[in-house]
Amino acid sequence: MVLLGVSRSGTTLLKEMLDHHQDLAIPTESYFISQLWDRHGASPDPEQFASDIGRLPRVREWGVSPADVRERLPAEPTFDEAIQAVYRAYADRRGKPRYGDKTPAYMQRLNVLERAFPDARYVHLLRDGRDAALSFVAMRRRPRFNWARPRGVGAFAAQWRREVEAARRFGRERAAGRYRELRYEDLVTEPRASLRAVCEFLGLEFDHAMLDYHRNDDPKLLVDHPRLAEPPTTEVRRWRDQMAPSDAELFEAIAGRLLTELGYERAYPQPSIAARANATLQRMMLAARIALWDAALLLARKSPAWRLRQIYTRRTFKEGTTP
Repeated sequence: MVLLGVSRSGTTLLKEMLDHHQDLAIPTESYFISQLWDRHGASPDPEQFASDIGRLPRVREWGVSPADVRERLPAEPTFDEAIQAVYRAYADRRGKPRYGDKTPAYMQRLNVLERAFPDARYVHLLRDGRDAALSFVAMRRRPRFNWARPRGVGAFAAQWRREVEAARRFGRERAAGRYRELRYEDLVTEPRASLRAVCEFLGLEFDHAMLDYHRNDDPKLLVDHPRLAEPPTTEVRRWRDQMAPSDAELFEAIAGRLLTELGYERAYPQPSIAARANATLQRMMLAARIALWDAALLLARKSPAWRLRQIYTRRTFKEGTTP
């Protein structure tokens, strides 16, 4: 299964719940699927693929070795067989028959996700984007080098709209029958009922252990998600009380129509001309940054610089920062 959601939409909470299921293993965010697609394409060489696996800090963090992956690869693997060999190795290590992924960065590479997991079921966790924006702004850590990442409420709103619309379109056009939406607000209000519905969709028996996710003392995870040490709460972020009116108006000028479509109440159904002009600028700037960033990444991943990047990423892991 694949868990979709914009950053700070509650995907880590749902991931922790599902990972406590006795039959489902979902590791920490992977980041590497799109990298390996750009490097290896549809028909990876098994030796070169396993060699690249050995350079990925995330895979080492999972306790999976290149040998673990290599022994699960056929002689001429397809891309999905190669990627799923990594996840099978991780699930086997956990003693679980099924595996999943939760990496919000893939919301911009849904086509690659479908190549990696062509038969996957997708659960898309939706959250009021204004509350997600507050959570994003409050994050303690930031990537050191990623110019496509939003730097404020306006850019986050543009990303939220872009990614949510793309995922919903993907669910209709590419994953019909394998895509389900779940509201974060429903998950924290009625966690048992929400998890039962997700389990039914995934073909899993309900496991009460999922409700004990908060008994997690991983200090690295709790840095950005301190409330994972507590049962669900409905009052984590309240944009009406905590968001500046100018930010709320800008967010709605950018993504108000989508908020309405998803059933979220709006405070500014008719944003000012200035807010609408700023909204257009924010969307254009984000699209340009993402295009430049994707082009730069594609070149880097096909060059020797990619290996140097893994050395840098390994160092940031040791220092406790996110890649």
